[in-house]
Amino acid sequence: MKLAAKATASVLALSCCLSSIGATSASAMTLMDFIRGGQGRQQSTQVSAPVPNNPAQTMLNPNQPGQPKQALPTVSAPKYYTYKADSMRLVSTVHFADPVVTGAVADASPTPSAVDTEISQRRYLADARVMATNDVAKAIETYYADQSKPILWVADHAVNEKAKAAMAVLADAGSVGLDPADYAVTLPNADATGADPVMRDRALMQFELALSTKVLMFVQDTVRGRIDPNKLSGYHDFKRKDVNLTAALDVLRASPDVAAYINSRNPSNQQFTLLKAELAKLRAESGSDGTHISVSLTGTLKPGGSSPEMANIVKAIEHRGSDALKKAHADLFAAYLGTPDYTPELVSLVEDFQREKGLTADGVIGASSVRAMVGENNDVKIQKLIIAMEQLRWLPVELGSRYVFINQPAFMVYYYNNNQEQLSMRVVVGSKQHQTFFFENQVQTVEFNPFWGVPQSIIINEMLPKLRADPNYLDRMGYQVEVGGHAVASSSVDWYGSTKSISVRQPPSSDNALGELKILFPNSHAIYMHDTPQKSFFKKDMRALSHGCVRLADPRAMAAAVLNTTPDDIAKQIAAGQNKAVAVPQKFPIYIAYFTAWPNKDGVVQYFNDVYDRDAATQRALDATSKSRTAQI
Repeated sequence: MKLAAKATASVLALSCCLSSIGATSASAMTLMDFIRGGQGRQQSTQVSAPVPNNPAQTMLNPNQPGQPKQALPTVSAPKYYTYKADSMRLVSTVHFADPVVTGAVADASPTPSAVDTEISQRRYLADARVMATNDVAKAIETYYADQSKPILWVADHAVNEKAKAAMAVLADAGSVGLDPADYAVTLPNADATGADPVMRDRALMQFELALSTKVLMFVQDTVRGRIDPNKLSGYHDFKRKDVNLTAALDVLRASPDVAAYINSRNPSNQQFTLLKAELAKLRAESGSDGTHISVSLTGTLKPGGSSPEMANIVKAIEHRGSDALKKAHADLFAAYLGTPDYTPELVSLVEDFQREKGLTADGVIGASSVRAMVGENNDVKIQKLIIAMEQLRWLPVELGSRYVFINQPAFMVYYYNNNQEQLSMRVVVGSKQHQTFFFENQVQTVEFNPFWGVPQSIIINEMLPKLRADPNYLDRMGYQVEVGGHAVASSSVDWYGSTKSISVRQPPSSDNALGELKILFPNSHAIYMHDTPQKSFFKKDMRALSHGCVRLADPRAMAAAVLNTTPDDIAKQIAAGQNKAVAVPQKFPIYIAYFTAWPNKDGVVQYFNDVYDRDAATQRALDATSKSRTAQI
């Protein structure tokens, strides 16, 4: 029985949490998964087939002769959406010049005073036509409808220096990962207006309104990003930032250095600065510098084997390895004659390179090792950097002095304290079919010897077929079953009826799917970090293997870090054998993130595979945004 239970736990360890279902159905199971050993509450779960509510009907067993066959219900995963960019509309200028001001123009003297100039500008401003998103349009309408607010970008019938400074920042939008075409403004054409003062002032007021619109769009984009992440997929969960655009215009009016102010709205954290510097470096490099090395390896190359690609492998490692690695293997590089045999000396070189790149240092050369050797061309890297800079705008301006950062494409978690990385380890994240969400939260609790509250998604999708064939299944596996809060035998439950009021949990044990502990940051997706009995998964380079929760390679070390204690203390808590929840001394942020380009603790930007194709979805959304803005402005 123990062997059977262990085998089942190995399978169900893949199914630690609710991230295999959407946000609406993710709350179907208790969020804390019976955090203190107590009973959890259940909510309704969305299923693909209706569940009968008639008691007489639910007792029908389709396996009996003459009974109708029922389709098994299933719980569906979140979806990726077809991105719809923020719509554009015409800025309403009807209140920019009231009837009194408009009429006053006719009475203006032939030699216009400053007041007359302001009156005429207001009249022509009311004739200007620009398109903007609703937020930007509202701010423009509020500012210019206030007759006491001065014109920003025009003085003495000409574009002022403040406007030129602002335009220079907009033209350089590409340096911070934005699209300069979104913010392009055309200067008034002196040749077109000629000496006609009316045509000149009309053009200037059209420019005035256009530049204010583009500056506000830029400010909003730098603060919160060009796209709304929640419109990308059901796996993205962010509260989109609010930007006070009306106040921004007031600041621009008063600022002696508009360029400095506009630039200051970009994220100020070190990670953004490093990504920006990497983007500038890659764009400055020639795309045909002859340094790209190709390795065409089919399958894997194991120690003792042979491949005609061996020479390219050595050349690629010499090109992409660190100075320390090159120095350690200098004699090998000098003596190697390009032979195809994978000798022990070359195995040692490959293992050191794999270790340096965070791969499994086993000397086996496969797809992951080849990617690390040949790298990616600059165009691919630049796209990853732009997407990373967009995504970083979804997070707080400063990540904090203390936080946990899970980077899903890297299959790594990092613990920062006092702005320094103090701990990192390998993790297992959700498979492509059961993706881990992208969101932020706060670390709150460590639970020792945890119960595993089985999510409704797993009860319905994975257990129900077994239970209909064998109602004793959960009893034999040692799981606890409750119906409406009352403990019952698995065999006494009608598994052809609704599972809405049924809860299943696995008691603490060496076979428990969550292992010795879990670290909770309560969220609507029921995702948490936890131990696992399946240690072999951490030896793999591609570790998108769970049902959505995050498995830790060294959970005791992470628990000690978040609780401000020692691994020995953690070991004592576990050895006590009691299910126990301990609150962290002070809550702090955790970012369950997704970055295919991210700087390491040494400031070197690393690149990772787009395991969930989220970069592709984000790029489509950015393209849709550019198209919307270009087509309508």
